[in-house]
Amino acid sequence: MVKKDKKKLRKPSMTRKGNPYLVFVSHATADKWLATVLCEKIEQAGAETFRDDRDINGGDDIPDEIRRQIVRSNEMVVLMTPESVDRPWVLLEVGAAWGRRQKARIVVVLCHVQVDTIPDILGSKKAVPINELDNYLKELRRRVDKHKS
Repeated sequence: MVKKDKKKLRKPSMTRKGNPYLVFVSHATADKWLATVLCEKIEQAGAETFRDDRDINGGDDIPDEIRRQIVRSNEMVVLMTPESVDRPWVLLEVGAAWGRRQKARIVVVLCHVQVDTIPDILGSKKAVPINELDNYLKELRRRVDKHKS
């Protein structure tokens, strides 16, 4: 039996040069289900997503692959929940994306946390409450469409 590659099953939005609009989704392991749903919504908006628990294969160097995907991404979505607020890996990923300043947009999606509890590095970002996710997805669709042209 041949196992199909999940990455090939997704329908990314390709540009004329063949580069999809990539959204890196940063989350705590405990929020895997919510991150999965978030990725599905982002992919329905036309972007490709990267999520470490799904897209890093056994034997891959985890920090190297995360760094490579952050560099490759057009934006990062940080799923900020009570589980992820103080997670070192989430903060490390945000720091790596923040270091790219001009290239990647960082979007904070709040779920059961208040703005004043998010890490300082994200304090200047306009956060999106999970109940307003549709607004973010509309904005994302516009960026994806612009990326295509």
